[in-house]
Amino acid sequence: MKNNVIREKVDRRLPMTSTRIWSTNPFIVETVGSSEQFDYVEFAAEYAPFSQIDLENICRAAELYGMGSMIKLDLQNRGYVAQKAMAAGFQAVLFADHSTPEQIEESIRLTLPTTPDCGGCYGYPMRRFIGGQSHLTPMNHARRVKEVVRCFMIEKKTALDHIDEICSIPGVDMVQFGSGDWSMNQGFDRNERPEECREAERKMIEAALRHGVRPRCEVKSAEDAKYYRDLGVIDIALDDEIYALRRFWFEEGARFRKIVKGE
Repeated sequence: MKNNVIREKVDRRLPMTSTRIWSTNPFIVETVGSSEQFDYVEFAAEYAPFSQIDLENICRAAELYGMGSMIKLDLQNRGYVAQKAMAAGFQAVLFADHSTPEQIEESIRLTLPTTPDCGGCYGYPMRRFIGGQSHLTPMNHARRVKEVVRCFMIEKKTALDHIDEICSIPGVDMVQFGSGDWSMNQGFDRNERPEECREAERKMIEAALRHGVRPRCEVKSAEDAKYYRDLGVIDIALDDEIYALRRFWFEEGARFRKIVKGE
């Protein structure tokens, strides 16, 4: 198995670029990798249908290009899917919808190995993560499990209210603000109060940097990344597969239609 390139860059405090996909087709991952512009690819499992075989193929394709792989999970079945994703080879897990520090502590416990020092719930499965056979020793497997990077969405009011406590929890490597869920959690749409959402995100970023946790942010264009770099953010994700396709089909499609139809 490959080294965890995401963990290596986190530990060395190096900047990282990434992008998000919804498709389970490994060709999409290969296309991202062939651009040679991204350190890792995020699979939005929270949004997309997938099988366990899909998870393995996504990781294989990423490894072909020396990229890391992150999976974004639902809250309710996070323990089961996170363990299966790690067994498939994912190097980072992005947990969604946590409301309290206690939920975050539980997610970390669910994804740590069952060793005396960790006290986690993840055993020694005979899956791709250990080569499908026991040539990777149990303790080396435990080391790899510990190296998985754990990132948490801060997208509930209570989570942001406790952001300093959350960033103090051992095992929290990254945090990311979710403006859509955060605004919905308080009964309004983010486009109604954009500056309030920006202020909330800045609060999360500042708290993360104080505690030595990496803030992760998403941008729609390369130019948008400068705003976050000026705030001290060095882990930035560029756009989203579906959003990019929608822009192409809606905006370019509208211009294309006018020309072809003579409108």
